[in-house]
Amino acid sequence: MNKVMLMGRLTRDPEVRYSQSANPVAVARYGLAVRKQFAKQGEPDVDFFNIVAFGKAGEFAEKFFRKGQMVAVVGRLQTNSWEDQQKVKHTSIEVVVEEQHFAESKSSAESRGVMTNSPLDTMSPVSAPPSSNPVDGFMPTTMEEDDDLPF
Repeated sequence: MNKVMLMGRLTRDPEVRYSQSANPVAVARYGLAVRKQFAKQGEPDVDFFNIVAFGKAGEFAEKFFRKGQMVAVVGRLQTNSWEDQQKVKHTSIEVVVEEQHFAESKSSAESRGVMTNSPLDTMSPVSAPPSSNPVDGFMPTTMEEDDDLPF
């Protein structure tokens, strides 16, 4: 099984190109920085991944995703190998998108200076239950006192 789930911040705006086929297909590419839960001293605390989205997913990424935005991606790993003009072999690994989702609220992104153009902009706001500790615009779910958190 080849399945990858990542959540992180876009390192750049998605760049879209179209295939040269009879029916052109959008191909969006963007970078994702994913914070490591644990990092050894002196090692980077972030991993960087190359993401590619095809078709409608690529068009969606181009229209709604912006650098700095928190997104969640589900996909598969794909390895590409090629030889350059000097006969040097190269390999790259990228995540091919099967699903992609917003992972932060619009207000949180805008407060950090990320301009959004979310499809949710046209929807009426939904009132959330009052909370004394909202995090990035999200409200915690209610839990019973004897429920244990998995983390």
